[in-house]
This record gives sequence, structure tokens and C-alpha cells, in this order.
Amino acid sequence: MRARTFFIVVGCRWLCAETPAAISLTQAEEIAVRQHPQIASAAMTADASGFAVKEARAAYYPTLSATATGVGSEHNSVLSAGAVTTSSIYNRAASGVVANQLLTDFGRTASLEQTAKLRTGSQNQKIIAVRAQVRVDVRDAYYQALAAESVLKVARATLDLRRLTLRQVSALAQSALRSTLDVSFAQVNVSQAELDLYRAENDMQASHARLSAAMGYDRDQPFSLVDEALSAKLPSDIDGLIAEAERERPDLASLRLDRDAMERYADAEKRLRNPTIVVAAVVGVAPVRDEKLPESYTAAGINVNIPVFNGGLFKARRQEAESRAAAAGKDVDALALRIARDVRIAWLDAQDAFRRIDVTARMVSEANEALRLAQARYDAGLGSIVELNQAQVNQTAAEIAAASAKYGYLTRRAILDYTIGALR
Repeated sequence: MRARTFFIVVGCRWLCAETPAAISLTQAEEIAVRQHPQIASAAMTADASGFAVKEARAAYYPTLSATATGVGSEHNSVLSAGAVTTSSIYNRAASGVVANQLLTDFGRTASLEQTAKLRTGSQNQKIIAVRAQVRVDVRDAYYQALAAESVLKVARATLDLRRLTLRQVSALAQSALRSTLDVSFAQVNVSQAELDLYRAENDMQASHARLSAAMGYDRDQPFSLVDEALSAKLPSDIDGLIAEAERERPDLASLRLDRDAMERYADAEKRLRNPTIVVAAVVGVAPVRDEKLPESYTAAGINVNIPVFNGGLFKARRQEAESRAAAAGKDVDALALRIARDVRIAWLDAQDAFRRIDVTARMVSEANEALRLAQARYDAGLGSIVELNQAQVNQTAAEIAAASAKYGYLTRRAILDYTIGALR
């Protein structure tokens, strides 16, 4: 009883290990979105840009710092080189607190804060753009893997059929009903089918490796793919698709936010010419001091910094920022043009792929009928082995074309969804 239980458990484990897990396209996309390093990198970059907003906003709040000073001076010293000062130099040890509070810089800090917020919004849009790119890559790899599996099935069926034909022709040749030339033709066809099978097996393994990488795995995963049905018919309004793309594409939205951020930064640089008003206060004690000095001290004041002349630095910074903002605006226009072009091309490619589905389906039906007739003519002694072989080749090509047409359309449709911003 224990032996039977052992073999049942071992056999179950072996079967579970050999049977790959079934996975749908939706599940593959969810895995990729959850674990792909590109998406994680974009999210971390967006988090980092969020701290820039806090950095810019920090200027609104008071700064508080603690200080400690110890000075030893020669008796009766009152001045020192290196600074213009009215204070005397005394032996002392003192500690205290210094506080500074910005009253106003006439809008520069507000512009810097808005700049940081816009850049954070741009980074958030880049997360969506990266996620959309990962999803379209997964769909492309998934459909290519399904196409490779379909081609592999055709290659195996073709090899089985040609081996059957070889056995039939060899039997007829042994009965002196066919020549050895027919056997040679059949053997060549079997060898060609074997080469096609090896190529199909390699393409299938390569497509699974691409799918695993697209999902964020560092090694090939033995998935069993679930077939996908054809999507709905293509929309006919290309202009509407272009308008949707200009409205929904996250990379275009990111670039627009970058442009707005550059414009706000240019405004901040323009405000450098405005005064800055800061209130400052100090408080502390001096336990070690000259007898002439009090034990504690407090003071407060207002500093007004008015830019007068700095060699044209502020003007150059403003002009640089304005030029960069203008360039960012042109980048938005250029990307909008590329998106319109990509949508048109993607729609045309998808339409062409959709038309191929019906044509290849008819081709398969016609090739099957031609093979049936060629086989019947050959069996009746009315046709040649060349005619039969050509019919078999045509049938194989038609079935491969049909599989490629279906998954080619699904791939083109995924690309179209990406170009109009439907993938997010």
C-alpha cells in the first residue's frame, strides 16, 4: 500500500512538472505589469520627482539652526581681517538658535513649485507610457508564440502526411506499379518536411523566450498559451483615431507637461530680478564671556536683497529658459505629427492584415481540394508524383499563411491600440 502511494505521488509530481501552466494574454500582461523592471524604474523615477515638489516648497517654511561658538582673542582686540564688522572680538563661548523666514520673493518660489509639480505629472505619464510599451511588447510576443505553435502543428502534420505518401509510393514501387523515381521524389519531400519541422521547433522555442523576456522573466518559462479570438472589426474613421491618439497618448501628455514646466521655470528665472525679503532672528546664551557682555542675547531683523548688477547672469538664465521652453513646444508639435503618421500606417497595416484572413481561409479550402484531387489522380495512375508533391506544398503554404494572417492581424491591431493610446 505504501509502495502504491509512493508511486502515485511521484507520478503526480512528474506529470505536474511536465505539464506547463496555461496562461492567457490577460494574465501575461498582468504579470508583466507587476514585475517588469522598466515599469518599476519609471515608478521610482516618478517617486523621486515628487520629492522635488517638497524641495521647492521648503522655501515657504522657516529654517531653524543651532550654533555654538568658541573664541579666544588677544587682550583688547577689537577687529579682524576678512569681514566688515562692527562687533568687537572678545573671548567667549556661546550657543544659540538662528531662525530665517522668507517673507516674499515676488512669486519665484511659487513658479519653482509649479515647475516641480508639472515635472512630477510628466513622470507619472511616463509610467503609463512605459506600461503601454510593455503591454504591446507582451501582445506582440504572445501572438508570435501562438503563430509559431500553429506553424509547428502544420509542420508536424505535413511530415506525417509525406511519410505516409513515402510508404505508399514505396509499396507501389515494390509491386512495380510506380518507378523508383517517384520514391526518390517522396524521400526528398520527407527530408524537406523534416527541415521545416526543425525550423518550426526552433522558432517556437525562440518565440517563447521572447515572451518570457517581455513578461519580465530572466529565463524561459514553459507556458501553455491560450488561443485568442479575433478582435472586433476595425473602425473606419481614421481622423477620429488620430484625435483619440492626440488626446490619450501618455508620451504626448508627458511632453506637454514638460513644455509647461519649462514655461513655468522660465517665469521663475524672470523673477530673479525681483527683491527677496527675509526676516531673521537669533537667541542664545554666552556662559563664558567678557564681563562687559550680557549672559544672553536676542536679536531680530529684516534683510532685503535687491539685485542691481551681476554681469548679465539673470538675463542670460531667463533667455536660456525661454529658449528651452520654446524648443519644448516644438517637440510637442513634432511628436503630434509622428503620432498622426503612426496611426495612419498602423490602421492601414491592420486593414491589410484583416483582409488577408478571408483570402487565406479560401486558399486553405482550395489547397485541400487540390490535394484531394491530386491524390485521387495519382492513386488512379493519371497524375505524376510531381503534381502530388506540388499539391502538398501548396496545402502546407496555405495553412501557414492562414495561421500567419490571423496572428498577424492580432499583432497589427495591438500596435494600432498602442498608437491611439488605448493601452495604458
